Amino acid sequence: MGNTGLKLSVIVPVYNEESTIDEIIRQVREVDLGDMGLELVIIDDASTDGTPSQLDAHLGEPGLTVLTHTRNQGKGAAIRTGLESVTGDMVVIQDADLEYDPHDYPDLIKPIAEGTADVVFGSRFLGTVENMAFANLVANKILAWGATILFGRSITDEATCYKVFRTEVLRSFDLECQRFEFCPEVTAKTLRRGYRLVEVPICYRARAVEAGKKIRATDGLEAIWTLLRYRFKR
Repeated sequence: MGNTGLKLSVIVPVYNEESTIDEIIRQVREVDLGDMGLELVIIDDASTDGTPSQLDAHLGEPGLTVLTHTRNQGKGAAIRTGLESVTGDMVVIQDADLEYDPHDYPDLIKPIAEGTADVVFGSRFLGTVENMAFANLVANKILAWGATILFGRSITDEATCYKVFRTEVLRSFDLECQRFEFCPEVTAKTLRRGYRLVEVPICYRARAVEAGKKIRATDGLEAIWTLLRYRFKR
C-alpha cells in the first residue's frame, strides 16, 4: 500500500488475556502495511492473571507502548486512556482475544487512507463468521437493526470490535464510555455528526465464555440504551 508518511495506531485494551496477548502482538506486527507506520498502544486494565508480567517482557520494544490501570475500569475506559497516547493518523481498536484477524487491516484502513471515509467498520456479517453462539448472533442483528432504524443509515454490524477512525474524529467525540458501550457511543456520534462511514468485510472466529469471553446479555441492553441516549441527546 502506498501510504508513505501515514501511521496506524492500534489500541489494544487488555484484561486477563495471558493466553493470547503475546500472539496478538505477534499477529499485529506481521501485518504488511507497506510504507505506513505502525504503533501498538496496549492498556492493561488491572489484569489479575499473568498478563502484566507478559507485557513487562515487551517493555522498551520499538513502536509499542504499555499503559496500566491500577483498578479495573472497563474496555471503554481503557480505550480512552490509550487514545490520549496515540500518535497515528488513524486508530483501530483491536481486542486481544484472537477473535479478530489483524490481516484485515489493509482492507480496513484503505478507505480512510484514500480519503473516501472518516470511519470504517469491519463487518462480520459481510464477511465470514465462525462459532458465534445463536444468542449472540441475534443480539448483534438486533443492535445493527436498531442503529439502522434510529439513524436512517444501513448498518450491518454495529457491535464489531474492528472500528477504524481518523484520529482527529475519534478524539472529537469526547468519549464518556466505561465498558462495552464504546461501540454504540461511537456509532451514534459518527452518524449524528455526518461523518463518512464505510463497512468492509472481515473474518471473525468467536470464542466461548469458557475460553474467556467477557461480554454478557446485560451489555446488549446497555448498548441499546446507549444508542437511544445519544440519538436523542441534545
